[in-house]
This record gives sequence, structure tokens and C-alpha cells, in this order.
Amino acid sequence: MIKTELIKKIKAEKLDLNKIIVIDNASLVLQDFIEETDEVSLTCPKDYYDKIDWEENIDKNFNHYKFSENYTLNYTYYDPKNIIEIEKIKVMDLEGCLSYKLLFNRKEDKKLIKDIDLYLCKLDNYRYERKLKKQGINLIAGVDEVGRGPLVGPVVAACVILPEEFELDGLTDSKKLSEKKREEFYIKIKEQALGIGVGIVDEKRIDELNIYEATKVAMKEAIANCNIKPEHILIDAMPLECGIPTTSIIKGDLKSITISAASVIAKVTRDHMLYDLDKKYPMYDFKKIKVIQPRNTLKQ
Repeated sequence: MIKTELIKKIKAEKLDLNKIIVIDNASLVLQDFIEETDEVSLTCPKDYYDKIDWEENIDKNFNHYKFSENYTLNYTYYDPKNIIEIEKIKVMDLEGCLSYKLLFNRKEDKKLIKDIDLYLCKLDNYRYERKLKKQGINLIAGVDEVGRGPLVGPVVAACVILPEEFELDGLTDSKKLSEKKREEFYIKIKEQALGIGVGIVDEKRIDELNIYEATKVAMKEAIANCNIKPEHILIDAMPLECGIPTTSIIKGDLKSITISAASVIAKVTRDHMLYDLDKKYPMYDFKKIKVIQPRNTLKQ
């Protein structure tokens, strides 16, 4: 069913729309996040659920009532703050849907979980930090690295702790920013950050360790070099054991402003190092090959 069909069908049922809440994929259709669904799930407060005079039996295993082939009415936990209204129908919002899908963690929901999470983070790139703040965790560091791809130059990692509700319009993954914007953000982050640490692993150590382990070493050095010890660390994708609680976030440099800040510090720091190399060895054009793999240079 598409959105218009879904609205019509729900309103046609003899249910109190002040009590019923549309959840899961049906709520995503009503919010225009997905186009259609064959599965429509509803929930309601337990007192209303218990009072309804059902015409069919409730499935004891799942505690839901099937009142047509594609419909289920289900009593489950929901947070009132995650309820919005669309066409006079109560709907679980995207944040609630994400929590719901994470709770059940169904295989068929894997992609939707990623899509919803990324969408919400683009709307609010302080989401992960705010959740930790609510737990009483204040010194939250973002950690990211650059230099794993290029064949020239070191791996550079940065650890950044930002002040609460730090804002920098346009801050995202450093790879998606222009060089001019990175330099601008680099200065602002350096001015406002509570703590910054940088870790650098040169080419020789990279060859000794391998690039993956070298990246971990750079990250640990960045954390150790931070002038303030973080209480929790948000890391872009990579798991890291460093004696401090960590959260590894896929595409973290797009989802977390703190990781984005670390990405910028690491990227600009490494770029400056390659600019210095370029001045020393202009024939290799390090200034232009700071991102790509310099295969032509190596052939020379």
C-alpha cells in the first residue's frame, strides 16, 4: 500500500484514532521515507488494547491481533515523545522507528536501519553526543584518520573534544569539503575545541606494522596526546581498544560532528606535512598527490 491507500484503510477501521499509533514500515510510508509496504503494524496503550472486543483470537506468541491479511494490532512499548500526527493519524516518528527496528534487529531491516540513522544524523549531527550527554558523559571525543589510501605520506589521526552544542555550519567529512573550507574549519575547531590530540605514523612504521595496525597506533597516539582525557570516544567505523569506552560508527564522519571535526584536523595536518614535502622535493609534486595514490610518481 502507498500512503493514500494506507490513510484511507486505517481511517475506515472502527478504531479510536486517538489511541492507535502506526508503527514500523507503515509509519515510514506515512512520513514519505519509503513508498509502500505490505505490512501495517499498529500499537496502542495497554488499557485500550485490553478493552477492545476482538472478533478473532490474539496470537499468544506475538501478542498481536490480525484483523486483515496485512494488518496487525500490537501492544508494545513506545515513547510518547516519538509520536507525531499525520492526517489526524498518530504515527511513530523516525527516531522511534529506528529504536523499534534496532530492538528487533531483523535481517530485512538492516538497510532501513542504516538509511534512517544516516538521514537523522544529517538533520542533527549531534545525535550521538546528545545521547551520551543524557547518560552524564560530558567529555566526548571524536577520532578519525586520514592517509590509509595514498601510497605517499603518513597516517595521521586526530582526537577532538568539542564544547557542548558546538555548531559549525557545513562541517562534515573532510573529504567532502573544499580545501579552502577545510582550512577555515581547521582554524575554528582549533580555537574552540576543549581538547585536541594528533597521532602520526610514518611510512617506515606503516611498512613494519601494515596499514590497518598503523591506523590503530595513530589513533591511540592521538588519544594519548589529547590535552584532556575523554570519558567516551566516538570513532569512524574502526573498533579500537584504548582503555576508554568507545562507540564505532559506520560513516561516523558524516553522522557525528565530533568525528567530523577530528576528520578535518587530521586531514589538514596531513596536508600541511605534504606541502612541506612538496617544497623540499618539488619534482614529485606532493602538493597535488596528497589524496590519490601517486602511481605515476612511483614509476618515475
